[in-house]
Amino acid sequence: MLKKMRGFTLIELLIVVAIIGILAALLIPNALEAIQKAKQKSAMKSIMTVSTAAVDYITDHGDWTGVVQNATTLTASSAFTTAITPFYIKIIPFNDPWNSPYKVYTADSVNNLISFAGATASSDDFAMASWGRDKASGTISAASYTIADPEGGLYVVSNMASFDNDLAAWNGSWICGPRTTFASAS
Repeated sequence: MLKKMRGFTLIELLIVVAIIGILAALLIPNALEAIQKAKQKSAMKSIMTVSTAAVDYITDHGDWTGVVQNATTLTASSAFTTAITPFYIKIIPFNDPWNSPYKVYTADSVNNLISFAGATASSDDFAMASWGRDKASGTISAASYTIADPEGGLYVVSNMASFDNDLAAWNGSWICGPRTTFASAS
């Protein structure tokens, strides 16, 4: 005798769809934040890699004489790129993970990025920045750094808007970026 095949009822299908919807609502925001955090860490790594090469250049040459770089888009033929590649860094990243060009400043042009409160940058200073996810100078930017408040540019990543803030390093030290938190040993 033939058995009658029975499918799923409408209520069973609705329950499965509701469960999948609830899981998606919980997981998608966390996945999006993880993607942005990975991009932020990648940009920070690139900035530090280039900063290390720039420090090596300064160690050998003393200053940025002949290397004028004022936040112009880095290209293979820009003065900064030709100064540090291929001897100090083999491949230099031109764009951050959000596909926006890194900003690089050398010597006196560092004053266009950082507020020195009456002082000026010296001939061996350099800075590198990424404007973050929104590709524009963020609420917390490199301009938030001052000598009087060296932690003024550090911020806590608390929501997706935090990835719009700038990432900037001056002479190889972070002046604008996410604040690290340490777990207390108790």
